[in-house]
Amino acid sequence: MVHRFMYGCGYTEPTNMRVRTKAGREDLRAIWMDGDSVTAIDQRALPQKFKTIGIRTYPEMAEAISNMTVRGAPTIGAAAAYGMALAWKAGEDLDEAAKVIKATRPTAHDLFYAVDLMLSRRKGDLVKAAEAYADGVVTMCKSIGEHGSTLIEDGSRVLTHCNAGALATVDFGTALAPMRVAHRAGKKFFVYVDETRPRLQGAKLTAWELLNEGIDHAIIADNAAGHYMSRGQVDLVIVGADRIASNGDFANKIGTYEKAVLAKESGVPFYVAAPVSTFDFSLASGSGIIIEERSQDEVLFVGGRRISPEGSRAMNPAFDVTPARCVSGFITEMGVFRPGDFSALVRRH
Repeated sequence: MVHRFMYGCGYTEPTNMRVRTKAGREDLRAIWMDGDSVTAIDQRALPQKFKTIGIRTYPEMAEAISNMTVRGAPTIGAAAAYGMALAWKAGEDLDEAAKVIKATRPTAHDLFYAVDLMLSRRKGDLVKAAEAYADGVVTMCKSIGEHGSTLIEDGSRVLTHCNAGALATVDFGTALAPMRVAHRAGKKFFVYVDETRPRLQGAKLTAWELLNEGIDHAIIADNAAGHYMSRGQVDLVIVGADRIASNGDFANKIGTYEKAVLAKESGVPFYVAAPVSTFDFSLASGSGIIIEERSQDEVLFVGGRRISPEGSRAMNPAFDVTPARCVSGFITEMGVFRPGDFSALVRRH
């Protein structure tokens, strides 16, 4: 089975997310096991402040996932695996731990996949299993970068939405992985970074990663993407995904569907970068994907200040579903696939 290979392999190369701190440049992962606890980059503090937090119990891990201290589907999966490992080390009820962790965020498939994988290995050492899972995510993201980098040419102008970089994927990234590999191969290109309201993951996190990597970019308002596409100033779009159905419909950060429709209308290739763990082959289409609804305060407030009238309410779906017909290809660790090629992907999987 491919899964045993992907999650059983060790990753011996140094981590690759470049972080500038007061102590100088460091290479760090978004989350890692640190003795009896787990250390994670606090993504809520970026970019104004770089800090890490220690997580010692599975309820603490569940809270870190829920409040978006850690975020991004593959990183959430690794966090869930580490949470199960913490429960195992403490002699806690693993079924109860699984229930609590699964209740944190309903859309990202990696979370459920990781928890179920840890439950299937409960008779073994779950710390080693969680480490292997996180290493496997990094290995897959590196392969995604290698496959996807061939789509980026010298002079390309790439648009991305939300944050699908190393922060969201333990290391390397999904959507940003092809950009890292292309940049390190010496290619010169430019990235449009959607701000990604309401939590501004693009303006805060993607821009921070690209800045640390030295990749040329500019932050744009979410509703400016169509302007640049219509003028022929975007060559391709690469986004991540939180759950992909069997037919190629996929859920990603709210606003992705709009970008996909604009790209299709403008004749711009639209790619989705994700590991196979993000594919939910139990779903026939995107209509079965549960969409997380988050607090209205994320829309009503920015930086702790209310920007809307008192008495107005907000609606805040965290994700939307993009139909497969808008997708040019899926960049996976196994290669680039079109939605119609999924039968081959399932057979290999």
